[in-house]
Amino acid sequence: MNNYRKPCGQKVHGHPCFGDSESHRGFGRIHLPVAPGCNIKCKYCVRRHDCANESRPGVTSRIIKPQEAVNRVREILSKEPRISVAAVAGPGDALANPATFETLRLVNQEFPYLIKCMSTNGLLLPDSLDLLLEVGVSHLTITINAVDSSIGKQIYSWVRYKGQILVEEVAFQVLSTNQLEGLRAAVRQGITVKVNSVLIPGINDEHLVEVAQTVAEEGAYIMNIMKLIPQGEFARRRAPSIHELFKVQRQCESFIQQFRGCRHCRADAVGMLGT
Repeated sequence: MNNYRKPCGQKVHGHPCFGDSESHRGFGRIHLPVAPGCNIKCKYCVRRHDCANESRPGVTSRIIKPQEAVNRVREILSKEPRISVAAVAGPGDALANPATFETLRLVNQEFPYLIKCMSTNGLLLPDSLDLLLEVGVSHLTITINAVDSSIGKQIYSWVRYKGQILVEEVAFQVLSTNQLEGLRAAVRQGITVKVNSVLIPGINDEHLVEVAQTVAEEGAYIMNIMKLIPQGEFARRRAPSIHELFKVQRQCESFIQQFRGCRHCRADAVGMLGT
C-alpha cells in the first residue's frame, strides 16, 4: 500500500488540481495573468500573448494589472459560483513579478474565502515565502523536472539569479537547491505543494521516478507529470506517447500520488478544468 502524505481534508478539498475526485469535478479556478517576466529559460517553453486558440502554459490573451485582476475575479464569481481558486500561473514566473503579490493581496482582502494558489519554477521561493504567507497563499505548484545536474542542464538554457546569468550545471544547481529548499520551507509553513514535471523522452523519462521520490521525501503532496509539447529549443523533440506517460506515472506512484486531470491550462484559464 502506498504511504502518501495526507494533509488534513480542508487543505485539498475544493481545489480541482489538488483535491479528491469531487473537487476535480465540482470546483473551478481562475488564473490571473499578471506575471509576464521570467528568470529562467526552459528549453520547452515559449511564452506568447494573443494566442486565443492555443491552450498550454505560458499563453495568455493579454497581461492585466492587479486591480483589473480583482475586477475579473468579481465578474467571474457573479457568473460561476463554483470558482474556488484564484491563482497566478504566469505567463512568466509568478515570483519574478511584484504584481503577483499585489494581486493576491487585493484578492485575499476582498475574497478571503477563495483558495489562493501560485505556480512557480521555485528559483525565488526561499526568499519569497514570508510574502506568500502574507498574501494568503495556501497552495503552491513548483515545476521540478530533474534533481540531477547532468539531466537538469539539458533542460534549462540559463538561470538569472541575483544579477547574474548562470548556465550549464551551475545554473541548474542553484535552481534545484532553491526548489527543494523552498519546497521544504513551504511545507513546514503549512502550504500544500504540488510538483509539476514535464516528461521529456530521452532526457528525464527514466529520471522522473527519482524526482518523485525526492519531492515526496521533502513533503510534496501530489505530482503532476505533463507530456512535453515540442516547441522552442525542443521543437524537434517528440512528445511522449500516452503509454509512456502512464508507465512513468505508475513508477512514480510508488512514492507520491499522481494527478491525472491536467489540461495544460493557460495563464488566463477560467472555469472548470477542461473549459
